[in-house]
Order: sequence, then structure tokens, then C-alpha cells
Amino acid sequence: MALAAARARGLRSLLRGPLPRRPGPLGGRCCASSAAPSPPGGYSAWQERATRDPGGFWSEVARGALRWDSPFHTACEAGAAGGAARWFLGGRLNVSVNCLDQHVQTSPDRVALIWERDEPGSAVHVTYRELLDMTCRLANTLKKYGIQKGDRVAIYMSVSPLSVAAMLACARIGAIHTVVFAGFSAESLAGRIMDSGCKAVITYNQGVRGGRIIELKTTVDKAVKNCPSIKHVFVAQRTENEVQMGDCDVPLEEEMAKAASVCTAESMDSEDMLFMLYTSGSTGKPKGIVHTQAGYLLYAAVTHKYVFDYQQGDVFGCVADIGWITGHSYVVYGPLCNGATSVLFESTPLYPDPGRYWEMVQRLKINQFYGAPTAIRLLLKYGDEWVKKYDRSSLKTLGSVGEPINNEAWQWFYHVVGDGRCTLVDTWWQTETGGICIAPRPSEEKAEIVPAMAMRPFFGIIPVLMDENGNVIEGNDVSGALCIAQPWPGMARTIYGDHQRFVDAYFKAYPGYYFTGDGAYRTEKGYYQITGRMDDVINISGHRLGTAEIEDAMADHPEVPETAVIGYPHEIKGEGAFAFIVIKEETAHKDRVKEELKTIVASKIAKYAVPDHILVVKRLPKTRSGKIMRRLLRKVVAEQSSDMGDTTTLDDPSVITEILDAYQKYKKEKSSS
Repeated sequence: MALAAARARGLRSLLRGPLPRRPGPLGGRCCASSAAPSPPGGYSAWQERATRDPGGFWSEVARGALRWDSPFHTACEAGAAGGAARWFLGGRLNVSVNCLDQHVQTSPDRVALIWERDEPGSAVHVTYRELLDMTCRLANTLKKYGIQKGDRVAIYMSVSPLSVAAMLACARIGAIHTVVFAGFSAESLAGRIMDSGCKAVITYNQGVRGGRIIELKTTVDKAVKNCPSIKHVFVAQRTENEVQMGDCDVPLEEEMAKAASVCTAESMDSEDMLFMLYTSGSTGKPKGIVHTQAGYLLYAAVTHKYVFDYQQGDVFGCVADIGWITGHSYVVYGPLCNGATSVLFESTPLYPDPGRYWEMVQRLKINQFYGAPTAIRLLLKYGDEWVKKYDRSSLKTLGSVGEPINNEAWQWFYHVVGDGRCTLVDTWWQTETGGICIAPRPSEEKAEIVPAMAMRPFFGIIPVLMDENGNVIEGNDVSGALCIAQPWPGMARTIYGDHQRFVDAYFKAYPGYYFTGDGAYRTEKGYYQITGRMDDVINISGHRLGTAEIEDAMADHPEVPETAVIGYPHEIKGEGAFAFIVIKEETAHKDRVKEELKTIVASKIAKYAVPDHILVVKRLPKTRSGKIMRRLLRKVVAEQSSDMGDTTTLDDPSVITEILDAYQKYKKEKSSS
């Protein structure tokens, strides 16, 4: 018992830090070349081969990039009409072995993770050997409590080495993880647990972010009351504060300290499920996007290497949360498969001040910095001095992710943060694509980069633009619906428990093509610029959110019979939510109802989903069949009332004047206050 207690204390000290900086191959190279990273033979040769012979191309890459237990016999098997292809059939491997064991054998003391904790200046360095030990102990703990291959496990944790180990522990034993962003409400967490049938939750007693305590265990307790599938809740300690422990709660570090430090990895079929991640669709219910083992891991690793020109010894700084696909692909799986040193950022860009990112770049000697345009737009408002105060000479590549970056933010990011000498890659991809699909790099040597444009398809990605009749638009200087014509290994395979929804969402609109849901413009030179969503999905601070999801939450208010939510341009967040609501006639206190609606949305979804504006109207614009014409509401908010388009299908066209008058009155009230 004494030995176990000592081990638990040792684990806690590692997971809480701070530790002294470890010697190791962390060297941040100064002065960045903006030359494009080129694979052997050059970008054009690889792109041509990947387009002409995708099976042969990806077979060759997969044999060299991944460690296999058993070789695959078939590179790619096309999906049935309206479905994803299957990759590397017959092959067997384990993702955690590819991310950990192979590097421990060659470089055990190489730093795998640098945990930039919320507390400023208190980074914790974790080597590959230490991360493997942590992962095996956690995996053995899960097995002790009945978690087996194929079981689903929810992870509701702030960014930390332990949360990464939780993902890898699931992968090691063949369990399927679903990471839920630790800012989601109890109701959102419960919905995801129930949809996926999770058997266990891994969480912290509390989270820490921006100097504030976040009650993670309390949220989990509320969620699991409605989740009969949950047998155990594994609770780790992020803070010293005690939380109430129930019958199904397991103190995680104590159990890990007693567990063996070796865990045999489960050999998994290439197409076995690795994880599911919930994302918003145009309907109210979030969908569990399913990614499988080999194809996803390969695509994350190869895009990480070539888009960012990652070289061994670089420090890769992706500041995304692990609750999003960016954190999965470019904080955890891609970098670790490549044996990289990956930064885990637990804090916020403004804590304790607007220099947080750049002080971290200087202290950790970060070489690649990958973040969201929302954060860049926020920081540029604070001026250049917070950036120039710190040495950023280690930086070689800058990247933006989550939404299209506007020109002003791109120029500031490039000229101020990168001193005009770093390659800046504006990346386009989705939860469903698994990894980056369109980005300025890789490319031919010294190829141009056009500001605020994703530009070039990655190897094997064939973008096409479609018109409203489902025809491919040929030539350049054209716009249309962005589709992808050929399968690639990283693409999602299904929506968990609802394959028909997967087919309908991605393959029905343009048969034979993957429909991204985005519109795009192809320039005169053939480059691609993303123009935004084409469905009822908005992108708030890089997070996709279905307007129907917000509407469903607001519909629970007894005094609000009707709501319509649209996206509108927001100078910091990219897009914000604008809600139009109809309230019952007898309701006297409109402001009270608005505040209650904001509370409901925060508790049912998350705080970032709360509408910035709520406008009370007498009625909503509807067609004769009862469909709300959100297109007209977008025109009102965009102040394009002179260009309403066809309104002949409205049940009563006079509703437009009513709503315009209410909007103008609301605007005056806001400006005077």
C-alpha cells in the first residue's frame, strides 16, 4: 500500500508539475526558410501519382509511415453508392504502438508533450517513455474495471498529458473514445454518452482555464444521472480541491499507481473504429462522426509532416483543445505518430495578458504555431507591442484553422507575428475529412502563397465545384459547391448508429462525390478559396454549430413558441448567432425572457453557443407550407433589404416590413445604450 501511495504521489507530481526543463532534442531552429517542403520527386509528381493511382500511392506511403502487425492485401475498396471507401484491408496494427512504442525503442527520452499549464510559466515536459508508462497504467486500469475492445469511453477533461494518455489507452486496448469538449453542458455530455452507449467516463475533479476553476466532476455527475450505460467514472485530480465521490467513482491516479506499467497492445483491423467525435449538423441532433484506425492515423501523420514542414527536433505548437478534431489530428495523433514534440495548451490567449501565446513561443522555442483566426482577430485588437515584446525567432511556420481567415488578420499574423519571414498556411478541412485537405503547402519549391486563401489540394484530394443542377463546373474564375471527387484514407466512415444520415448528409446531394457543405471560388490560377457554409450551420470561433441546435434549446422556454437563428458576420468570432423569437402575447417582461433563453442555451449546449443578439418579433417569415425563410432574416441583419430576392412564396409579404422596423428599432436601442 505504501508503494502504491508513493507511485500515486509520483504520478500526481508529473501530471501537475512544474518540472525542470528536461534535456532532449527540443532545439528550436532560428530563422525560417519559406521554401516549400517537398516530398521526394516534388509536389507535382506526388500529386499526379496520387490522382492517377490512389491505391498505389497510399499503399507506398502507408508501408513506410506506419508500423504494421500484419500487412494489408488491398489498398482501397470503393464504397457502395453513397458511402465512404475502406482502406488497407487485411492490415492490422495498433495506433498507440505507432504513437509511442516505436519511438520509445529508438529515442525514449525525447520529449513527446510539453504541457503549457494554465498557470503562466509552469510547463511540464513528458518524454515518450513517461507517456507510454502513463498510457499502459491507464489502459490496465480500464481493463481492471471491465473496459474491453469495442466498448465506448467518454473523455471529459481539460488539455493535459493525462487526457492524451486516456485517448491512447483506449486505442491500446481497442476501446473507442469519444472526447467531449470540457466546456459543454451536462445535457450535451449526457446526449453524447447516451447516443454512443459509453460504458465509462474519464474526467478531472476540476478544470483550470484562464485563472478560473471549472467544475468538471459536478457536470459529469449531473450528466450520468440520465445515463444507465455508465458503470464507472474515473476521476483524476487537476486541483487539490476535494469533490464528492460516489459508488461508481474511481480515483484514477491511485488505481494507475497500482497498475502494471506494461500493457500488451490489441492488434486492430485497419477498419476497426478508433474514435467518434460529435459535430453539429443542420438538424438539431449532433452526429457522432466515426474515424477508423489505419487510414485516419496515416492521413493525420502525413498532413502534419508536409503541410507544416515538420522536421525532427521541432517543437510543434497547436493551441487547439483536444475536444475538437484539430486537437485529435494535430495535437495528438499526427505529431505523436511522427515522433514529434507537441505542445498542449491549457489556458487562453488573454491569460494573464494578451502576450500569453508569444511569451510561450519564446520560452518553449516553438517552431510551428497553429491556431484559430478568432484568436488572431482578438489579439490584433491589442496592438503589436504584446507580440514584439517577445522573441519569436524560433518560428518557421504559422497556420490558421477552423474557419476562413480574413485578409486583415492574415496580414497581421504574417507581418507582425511572423516578421514577414514565416510560411503561413491557411488550412481547410473538417471533422469529417480527418485531416487537412486544402492548404498552400506542400507545393513546388518557393511557390507563391496568396494571402487568406487555402489554395492547393493535398496529395490525392481532387476538389470539384458543382452548380445547382449537380453538374461539374469546368474552368477557372468560377464559384460553386465544393465537393471532393476521389476517396482519401482520412475520411470518416459513417455517423455512429445512423449510416443513412451519413449518406444523406455527404453523398446524396451530388451522387458520386463527397459534398463538404461549403462553397468555394476557384481563381484564375486554379487556386481554391473557401467562401463559407451553404447550409444552416454557423462557425462560431472555429466551432461548427447547427442553428437548429440553438433553436431546439430555446424551444424549451414555455413563453417562446417560435424561434429562428441565423449566423451573421462577427469581427472577432468570425460568425455569431442572431436569434429572432416570437413570445406569447401575455408575456410582459421581454428582457427577462431573453436572459432566460441565454441561460437555457448555455446549459443545454455551451456558453459559446449563446446568441449575441435576440430580437423579439411578432411573427417569422414563412412560406405557405409553414417553412421559415431564414434567407430573408439574413438579408435583414446584413441590411440588404433592397435585395430580398423572390418573396412570392411568403404567406404574407408584409411580415418583412414588420421585421425590418423591429430590427431598426433594436439597432437604435443598442447604439444609444
